[in-house]
Amino acid sequence: MAFYTLKCALCRREFPAESELKTCPDCGIHGTMHVLYDYDEAKKQIGRASLAADLRVDLWRYEALLPVRKNSRRPALQVGWTPLYDMPQLASEYNVGQLLIKDDGRNPTASLKDRASAVAVTLAAEQNRNVLACASTGNAASSLAGFAANMGLKSVIFVPETAPVAKVTQLLVFGARVFLVKGDYAAAVRLAIEAIEHYGWYDRNCAINPFLVEGKKTCAMEIAEQCGWDVPDKVFVSVGDGCIVSSTYKGFYDLYKVGVIDRIPQIIGVQAEGACPIHRAIQEGADKVIFGPSHTIADSIDVGAPHNWAKALHAIRASRGNTTAVSDAEILSAVAELPRKSGVFAEPAGATAYAGFVKFAREGRLKAPDRVAVIISGNGLKDVASAQKAVPSADKVAPDMKELIKIFG
Repeated sequence: MAFYTLKCALCRREFPAESELKTCPDCGIHGTMHVLYDYDEAKKQIGRASLAADLRVDLWRYEALLPVRKNSRRPALQVGWTPLYDMPQLASEYNVGQLLIKDDGRNPTASLKDRASAVAVTLAAEQNRNVLACASTGNAASSLAGFAANMGLKSVIFVPETAPVAKVTQLLVFGARVFLVKGDYAAAVRLAIEAIEHYGWYDRNCAINPFLVEGKKTCAMEIAEQCGWDVPDKVFVSVGDGCIVSSTYKGFYDLYKVGVIDRIPQIIGVQAEGACPIHRAIQEGADKVIFGPSHTIADSIDVGAPHNWAKALHAIRASRGNTTAVSDAEILSAVAELPRKSGVFAEPAGATAYAGFVKFAREGRLKAPDRVAVIISGNGLKDVASAQKAVPSADKVAPDMKELIKIFG
């Protein structure tokens, strides 16, 4: 296991690994932790040459920068090394030097959240915990359920009662104990935290457990490696609880610290207009995020009270990045446009990152030489009902060629 320390994102106080803290005892639940490694030691274990010789095509190729034991029991599901597609026609259309689409909907349960769940079940097994639990808007929950099943562990899930049917069905198929909470995501989180503390379950809440962001950061590490270590100028990421945007920065940061890349891309966080407290804080130059109600068609980022806000603000600012907010109409437009022009089908939350890229381009906020990557965090089959709103209905026709000719005109 790589040697690491924990550092509070708010007060900067450091704690040893053996403290096993999830959040800062002084700052409370919003004092989320950075996991910082002994980068001089890590340099001896990981580099361009060692990775080029590593035949693994999953996130474990970066284990020298992950908080897991070297010979720990791990899930058999392949996680990571998802495709990074070069889209020259779209790049030309939006007048940028290069557009790369990272399709993380290709993971086992069809979302980027599998990266966190792979680390979660590994750590739970190391600690001899048989039950894992989390609150989720859907993807983290189905991810946890699938990976717990693969490891022979149990999962308990709390989701808002409005969660898409496809995601809830995934949970039940994987054998999870599912509670549909009467309320929003914040209500589900509150109940989950209380239940986890009461029953002693392993906490898979990524916004609280700092080690799960470490799994998610491997998406950024792959982008860097798949680009031949010449990282993009900007990376667009959908933002809800703040975990993926902070993990994207952390992946590039760790590679920079061990000398594998020479710079960190600008991280551009994209939120839905109906759920954009992190965006508002960035634009206002605020040190804190103001919580409030939220509503957006992109259920996975429908978060008005993001628990990982401190690390999210840090990631965007430390990378010299920025944020934008897009309407539900713009999200649905992206849900339809992205697969038609790239072949990548994204759920609304995943398409939000692409909608942010389109908005930046149309507002003239991108330069012609810019090399841009967009992270698609979840597959479109996660929320078919929303996709149906983005496209016209299919034509009906009798099995008659003359009628078909009439329809075509």
